[in-house]
Amino acid sequence: MKLRFAPSPTGHLHVGNARIALANWLFARKSGGELVLRLDDTDTGRSKVEYVTAIEEDLRWLGLEWDSMFRQSDRLPAYAAAAEKLKKSGHLYPCFESEEELSYKRELRLKQGRPPLYDRAALKMTEEQYARALENGKQPYWRFKLSTGSVDWVDGVLGPRSVKLSAISDPVLVRADGSPLYTFTSVVDDLETRVTHVVRGEDHITNTGVQLDIFRALGGKPEALHFAHLPLLTDADGGPLSKRIGSLSLRQLRRDGVEAASITGYLAALGTSHDPFPGMPPELLPAFDLMSVSHSSPRFDPRQLLALNRKLLHSMSFEEAQPKLPEGADAAFWEAVRENLDRLPEVKHWWDVVHGHIAPVEQQGQAEYLAQAIALLPAEPYDATTWPAWTEALKAATGRKGKALFMPLRLALTGEDHGPDLKTLLPLIGREKALARLQA
Repeated sequence: MKLRFAPSPTGHLHVGNARIALANWLFARKSGGELVLRLDDTDTGRSKVEYVTAIEEDLRWLGLEWDSMFRQSDRLPAYAAAAEKLKKSGHLYPCFESEEELSYKRELRLKQGRPPLYDRAALKMTEEQYARALENGKQPYWRFKLSTGSVDWVDGVLGPRSVKLSAISDPVLVRADGSPLYTFTSVVDDLETRVTHVVRGEDHITNTGVQLDIFRALGGKPEALHFAHLPLLTDADGGPLSKRIGSLSLRQLRRDGVEAASITGYLAALGTSHDPFPGMPPELLPAFDLMSVSHSSPRFDPRQLLALNRKLLHSMSFEEAQPKLPEGADAAFWEAVRENLDRLPEVKHWWDVVHGHIAPVEQQGQAEYLAQAIALLPAEPYDATTWPAWTEALKAATGRKGKALFMPLRLALTGEDHGPDLKTLLPLIGREKALARLQA
């Protein structure tokens, strides 16, 4: 078994790309197969080296390694040779119509109540007309002559699928400048690198019908290539995710402090009946099954992702967290604050609360109470019994209880109206800082 993940280095990977990459990795590893990273970079105008680097970094951050890698830009001679083969067999034919001419033809067909398909007028061109066009400085682009009938396959996710080729325009495979298009290069690569399984998005269903026809024309056996199309993600409201894709790039999520294990765990469960759990790819293997993916589009809800991230942080050991914590942070600090974190960068705020300076919070009418708190502030050493002993003494002296007892102290000591249990936080703050903050 051999699979490939084939991103275009024209931008950063987003959660939709990551889901496809993860599905390919899990499918390959669970089946003992091979995974190829193929960079579809023949769009030289938009492909950039920095995006290639970013793709590799993001995949490794997610824990997704590959067995081999290549760039389509290094295989241009192979595509040229395949194009020549199709020209000789009559499957690839030259065209000279401009975009304006094609647009006029499409509009005319629509007015006539016919589908806006290419009319194959170029197939009627004589050798003399072709030679004259070349003499006039025109360069042809090349279309693939689709077969009649339909292409059928049993999809690994969606079940039986069929694409009617007569309802599709003959696709352009080679531009006038000689550069090949994705529809063509993908087939050549899948054939020549002996890919056996293609796992990708549902938006490629029509492409699959066309590409299987090209695959056959190049001498491949379509039955040797298996497809699985994952329904596309939508946003939390069921709308197109593409409108929000910038904020859902892996780079942005990483900067925002979302852990890789939260992302992979969430994406692996999307569209299935399984409850998501945070886990890196090897931990997700036992539960993975393409057949369990629903036919309907799953909703990607950032709130659910953050809830999973919160769950991960709350159970994360100090040893796991330590490399990402402020210098000097110890296990006592981590255990005190971790259950109040949604994302790991938030730990910096609580480090400042414990060890740095906080701006005093103005509390109208609380001066007398805070003065009593200062008078009853216990001497050191502080431990887990200090906070309950102090608040019990204040309760007895003032008659306060509940929020009236605790909130002024929390605001004075931390500058926040919520946060870690002060039973564990107060010993970390210490008496000197606590006294200064109560006086402030």
